[in-house]
Amino acid sequence: MTKKHILLVEDDLNFGSVMKSFLEMNDLYVDWVDDGQNAIDTFKKGFYDLCILDVMLPHVDGFTIGTQIKQTKPAMPIIYLTAKNMKEDIIKGFKIGADDYITKPFDSEVLIYKIKAILKRNPFSPAEAERNDTTVNIGRFVFNFRDRSLTFEDGTQSKLSPKEADLLFFLHQNVNNVLDRNYTLEKIWGETGYFTARSMDVFITRLRKLLKADENIEISNVHGSGYILKVKE
Repeated sequence: MTKKHILLVEDDLNFGSVMKSFLEMNDLYVDWVDDGQNAIDTFKKGFYDLCILDVMLPHVDGFTIGTQIKQTKPAMPIIYLTAKNMKEDIIKGFKIGADDYITKPFDSEVLIYKIKAILKRNPFSPAEAERNDTTVNIGRFVFNFRDRSLTFEDGTQSKLSPKEADLLFFLHQNVNNVLDRNYTLEKIWGETGYFTARSMDVFITRLRKLLKADENIEISNVHGSGYILKVKE
């Protein structure tokens, strides 16, 4: 089973570093952002199963971030983890759609069980649920994740394997941005070892062949980072 991917937004550098390490020790994959201004861009570029937000942040507060996340992806679970413990703040968090509102100081073991309980409520994560109902255009192709089909504008259709479909979906979610290699390996293969990395390279080669009919599409290697799906307008 692949690790769940958490977005952590926390401006206290010491606390954020400890939290990231703690969550990763509990088999979660974590992206940590320490500035509210960068949180939404990071969220849009990533693919998350749950967000943990502080409220008091530089530039953009956690309530604004939570509101924007819910507008973009209403099913995304959110936990507020904050020192703001006034009743009106707690109510505001829940009105935005938070699954929980935890005030500092808190019991870290309880937090982990709350995270697991929230994630367990959905056998499919928001990310997986979104893929199940998604048909998207990629250049002159139409990609249907549900039936794993890739159809060119002339009607020619190719069937993808489950991992090819996952990989193409992640590439499309990050179109014209770098898709991190280790994150992708964790999400699709559940590990980041040498042989799984080579396996992913084989699937990338296969996708390149399928997409070459459109000269405006390119999948490039980014040395030391991952891959990028470039689609020219």
